[in-house]
Parts: sequence; C-alpha cells; structure tokens
Amino acid sequence: MKTLLLSLVASTALTAPAFAEMLELEKDELTFGFIKLTDMAPLAIAYEKGFFDDEGLFVTLEAQANWKVLLDGVIDGTLDGAHMLAGQPLAATIGYGTEAHIVTPFSMDLNGNGITVSNDVWRMMKPNLPVDAEGKILHPISAEYLKPVIEEFNANGKSFNMGMVFPVSTHNYELRYWLAAGGINPGYYSPDNVTGQIGAEALLSVTPPPQMPATLEAGTISGYCVGEPWNQQAVFKGIGVPVITDYELWKNNPEKVFGITAEFAEQYPNTTLAVTKALIRAAQWLDENENANRPEAVEILSRSDYVGADYAVIANSMTGTFEYEKGDKRDVSDFNVFFRYNATYPYYSDAVWYLTQMRRWGQIAEAKPDSWYDEVAKSVYKPEIYLEAAKLLIEEGLVNEADFPWDSDGYKAPTPAEDVIDGITYNGKTPNTYLESLPIGLKGAQTVTGNGVQG
Repeated sequence: MKTLLLSLVASTALTAPAFAEMLELEKDELTFGFIKLTDMAPLAIAYEKGFFDDEGLFVTLEAQANWKVLLDGVIDGTLDGAHMLAGQPLAATIGYGTEAHIVTPFSMDLNGNGITVSNDVWRMMKPNLPVDAEGKILHPISAEYLKPVIEEFNANGKSFNMGMVFPVSTHNYELRYWLAAGGINPGYYSPDNVTGQIGAEALLSVTPPPQMPATLEAGTISGYCVGEPWNQQAVFKGIGVPVITDYELWKNNPEKVFGITAEFAEQYPNTTLAVTKALIRAAQWLDENENANRPEAVEILSRSDYVGADYAVIANSMTGTFEYEKGDKRDVSDFNVFFRYNATYPYYSDAVWYLTQMRRWGQIAEAKPDSWYDEVAKSVYKPEIYLEAAKLLIEEGLVNEADFPWDSDGYKAPTPAEDVIDGITYNGKTPNTYLESLPIGLKGAQTVTGNGVQG
C-alpha cells in the first residue's frame, strides 16, 4: 500500500500563513485512511495544496482495502481519522456491528453516487421507458421499470442480485430507497439475520467499490449502487448503464463524512480544529469559481495513490456532467458538491435520516422516540467544532463569514417533496412521522421476526 508523505520541514511555523496564529497542536503527525472514490477529494486536496501543511500538520494518507478495515483502523488507532460512510460513525456509536464512539466535525460532500444496471437488464428495461419529443429517455428513471425485469428473472428461476458497498452505507440506503419507491421490497435485517434479505424481491449484498464493474461484468450481480468513478467506469468499459444518480433520487443528499474517535477529539482538540480548518479550505477550493479547479482535482485524483482511474473516467462526473447510456452525456452541475449549500456542515438532520433508514430496514430492531434520534445525532455530529474552525479561518481572512450557517439549530429545513423521487417530504425533527409516511418499511412498533414483519 503506497502512502503519501509530507516532507518534513525545519519548523511547522514556517509552513503557516504569516497572518495566522498557529494553534498549539497536541499531535502533529497524523495518518488518515480513505477508499478509492472521488469523494475522498477533500483529503487529497488538503494534502496536495498544502492546507494540512499550513496548519503545521504532517499527514500520511493511506488507501484502505474496504470500509470495515478502514473503520477498524480508526477504532484501534492505526488511523487517526478517515473518509467514512456517514452511516459508520452512527452505527458504531449505537452498537450496530462494531461498537465505538465515532464523531464527525466535517461532512465531506453532497451527492456523488449512481445506480448502474447490466447491459442485459438495460435492454429489458429500455423499451418501456418514457421518452421526450426527440426520443431521448426521460430522467429520473423509476425502479418501477425494473420490477417486470425482476419478475422475469424469478420466473426463470433466477434471483435478482445487486451490489452495494457496506450495510450502513449511503449506497445501501439509496439503493433501497430507489427500489422501494418503485414498489420493490429490498428486504429486511433482524438481530438474527444480518443479510438484509428477509422478504427481499431484490437481493442486495456487499461488493467493495473498485470491484463493482468487474463483478457486474462477471454476471455475479445485475446492478449496483456506488460512488464515482465506478458508475462511469461501467460506461467506459461498455458493460453497464447508470439509470439514476443520487442527485435525482434526493437532490443534494449528504454523503461521506470525516470520522475520528470521540477520544481523539477530546484528547487532541486543537489538532481536531486544525484538521477541520484544512478540510474546509480544501472543500472551498474544490467548488470555488464555479468548479474552475475541478480539472486539476481530476488530475490529482487520477493518480494511483488516490483513486487510480483514468482522467477521462473521473472527469465524466467530476466536472459537471454525467454519462448514462453510452453517448448520452448530460449536464449535472451538482453531481459532486464539496462546499456549496453548506455541504461541509455536519447537520443533525443528515444523521437522523441515516438513522431512520436503519430503523426502516430493521438494523435498529425496535421503535425509538424522536428524542432518541436527536440525542444520537448530537452525540456523533459536531457542528460546534466545525463552526469554531470556520471562525479561525475567517479571522485569518481565508473564508467568508457569509458561507457558514451561523444561526442554524443543526437541522435543515424539511426537504420538499419535489426534491425526492417518491415525492415524500423529509423533516429531520419528526423521524417517526417520516417513517410512517414511507410505503415500504418498518413503522411504529413493528419488528422483523423469522421471515417477516410482525406488528
């Protein structure tokens, strides 16, 4: 595993902006983990543009084999922090899977994922899809057009298998959301059965992101949900067709976070602030001047030390476009968002949404009051650290005060119905009402027992 090492300098003070007062760091040599996805970009940019260096931080970035290895590394201290699935700190903190108190002072991005199906499945779906006056397929594509394909698979004695990257990943929940919105049950979890396939019409299983295209090509799965560049890689290889982006599924949905242990944040508060400052600057750089820096970012990410995919593959989505069926490239200017729309602020409402999906599909086995969702969100998401880092950057003249939500109570305004594929409003302050509004999924005191839902 190749690592990226910052060159040592004689004094950390020499690397800081002349006008900045250096924080007294409790720890200045840090190792951060990441998975080879384009949304690890804030870490790569903070490293490559010297933003870590400006804070007196000597950082090593290490690619990890999979999300479990990454999480275990943060928990056991091998890694000081990492690019994480937003569900990982929440799941660990409530004891689903590996138990540990993980916190996040920084949300890494919005959007960035897609759902891709194999060429064979696409050929089965395409004749039924609505088109515009010019014969161009209308987007977003509902999973209702996948339902007859699954029925045909089943009639021929085949299961319909799809890949997602981890049980508590955004990709798992987005894929489930899309399927359920189209009337397809993606299955439930129970304390005794963690496959997530109880009562499933489509069988979802874990595949590491870089392996998605090869697994699709081999026929092991018939579709998947993953982050970039692995949807566009399927297009370039001619083995699959992305049918929807998560921007179309839920406009400006939250994606990855930067995760550290609560112990790290408590033991090294100034170091945590310094890291957050560097990441805010990196996110700002990625989005500034209407994404003018994206071509340079793509070149950096294409290096084998980071994502290691071809420049053209990464650029296909990173620079404001997205290609569906080969040759059908469309403008999706907000496919990757790193700073706009307060993307980096760790909103409690984002955390609550992930928790509702865990409850919806049985990963949270029993009903919880609304207050529980709020308490867990506040134990993991740390906007107070984020805003303190932002204040320091404002004092240094590196960011604008107007770019931060100072008056927020940590909850976004409810997501309007028109921004979600199923037309259902999401309000983070009323999670149980939200769960009741979803047509497929656990409600109230329902539980999963044996092969079905009880109650």
